[in-house]
Amino acid sequence: MELTPAQFAIIEDCLPRQRGNVAVSNLHVLNAILFVAENGCKWRALPKRFGNWHTIYTRMNRWAKAGVLDRVFERMQAAQLVRIRLEAISLDSTIVKVHPDGTGARKKTVRSPSADPAAVGPPKFIWLPRIPAAP
Repeated sequence: MELTPAQFAIIEDCLPRQRGNVAVSNLHVLNAILFVAENGCKWRALPKRFGNWHTIYTRMNRWAKAGVLDRVFERMQAAQLVRIRLEAISLDSTIVKVHPDGTGARKKTVRSPSADPAAVGPPKFIWLPRIPAAP
């Protein structure tokens, strides 16, 4: 799932212009993002032909926060450059935090005896300090 330069020309106006001395072109970055999306690999496992993984990740992160990737993928879907179909979605339970009230545990309805002093009765032991008698 890689874009050719002719396909990239269709969506190029959605991407920000490159300024300065840029080592990796927007086409390479977009192809790297598509590679990660297709194969589900980690950024560090990105093949060397795409360039430095950190550069790709940083630019992708900026584009995602700015809404650039949303526009690019909408245009790619509209032009039928790529067809994305979700077949399975899974959540890892280690990332889902549940409040203790949401775990389904029964609530305590009976108060413990120590919580109600009147139910316990008179104290069984009272400590009184003793002052020694003066000589």
